[in-house]
Amino acid sequence: MRCAERRRFASHRFRYLVIVEILLSVSLFSGCSKSSQPVTITFFDSDGRGVPGDHRMIPEGYLQEFTRETGIRVNDLPTPEDNGSKLDLAMDFLRSGAPSPDVYGVDTIWTGTMGDYLIDLQPYFPKEIASEDREIIESYMVQGKVVGMPNQPLGVQVLIYRTDLLAKYGYKTPPRTWDELEKTAARIQAGERAKGKKDFWGFIWAGAIATDSEQLAMEGLEWQAAEGGGHIIESDGRISVNNPNVIRTWERAANWVGSISPPSVVSYTATDAENRFWVSGEAAFLLSHAIVYEIFAQDKPFRDQAGVTSVPAGKSARVGTIGGYALGISRNSTHRAEAVKFIQFLLRKHAEFTANHPQKPGRKVEYFEVPSVMREIYPWWYKPGESGGSEIVSRPSTVAGMNYEAVSKAYTRALHSVLTRESTAPAAAAALENDLVRIMSNGRGQPATGSH
Repeated sequence: MRCAERRRFASHRFRYLVIVEILLSVSLFSGCSKSSQPVTITFFDSDGRGVPGDHRMIPEGYLQEFTRETGIRVNDLPTPEDNGSKLDLAMDFLRSGAPSPDVYGVDTIWTGTMGDYLIDLQPYFPKEIASEDREIIESYMVQGKVVGMPNQPLGVQVLIYRTDLLAKYGYKTPPRTWDELEKTAARIQAGERAKGKKDFWGFIWAGAIATDSEQLAMEGLEWQAAEGGGHIIESDGRISVNNPNVIRTWERAANWVGSISPPSVVSYTATDAENRFWVSGEAAFLLSHAIVYEIFAQDKPFRDQAGVTSVPAGKSARVGTIGGYALGISRNSTHRAEAVKFIQFLLRKHAEFTANHPQKPGRKVEYFEVPSVMREIYPWWYKPGESGGSEIVSRPSTVAGMNYEAVSKAYTRALHSVLTRESTAPAAAAALENDLVRIMSNGRGQPATGSH
């Protein structure tokens, strides 16, 4: 049995065992006629690592506190490790009509796929929805329904930079545009290599096609949206990939490879890129996430020499893609009131945490024109009077719906073929347009060979 087949077999077996476990639990609880029996709701932790008790999305202490306050127990469901298998398992439950799980973690790119099976949260959280950033809420809207309540700091893309190197080469601010970044990265790279650092590069990013990551799709969307090339699929369903602005951005990125970015960047995962910048110190700029900056800046070697700013602008805009998870309730749940209480509790805990951590971290930091949406999440990032921070842009998961996975795969393969020089940008964009038209017209499909 080949590796891929073994992984599929293991994934299907995992899903089967989890479904059996849940259905058995539901049967046992529903068969109990005692009114004093505590209500148990099941939480599908979409951000977990497949290990029971490992809560990356919701701390264990929160679950215990919720039970103490309400008497409602929470069964934390183990989930597969990779995102694709998580979504498959979630959809198995939702399509089956099973009354459990009750509450689901909803990735921003799952909204269109899961939306029809989740309830509208607007009647239950009107004030919370009204106070949230509209663009964020729209990431969790399907046919007018709000199917997810954001409960985490957003994963907005940012540009991280070495403050000491910018000062060393006479730059007072980080680059605001892609043209400025190219020039600055090339100059710093040349200067550091002249001092003996032969493995130093100007700009690091994740250029790999990774089955468990959408990093390249997010980067590509930023590049084309910044140049006025569209959003891959527009809200009206129009395909926007085969146009001069997209082609120009793909060609520009391909020119980075081997010049200001290492040739191996086309095989870099997000972790590879982060380690090259934070651990090895062999790069001046890194394209990454806001939450990653906050995590790495705590204890990495270059924590006091790293600043953060918005993703550079093109001729049209300065944008950063968003990611993250929200909380949704299954339309099949028989414990809707308890599920609502659970989400209310988690929103309250998130607000308390934010209120209790208003101070700037105890480290040397530099923030410049940060993404506007992050100013509420990390208030210490914001400098009064600054402007020019990026706005957020969402991947076309809502409009693509059930087809989003196929759309994303086709897009990243087409872009990657240009980065590796396996295809020209005009040819890859034309083939991708045909692929996306077919995928959106005929349902799920595999990208045609022309986009590989």
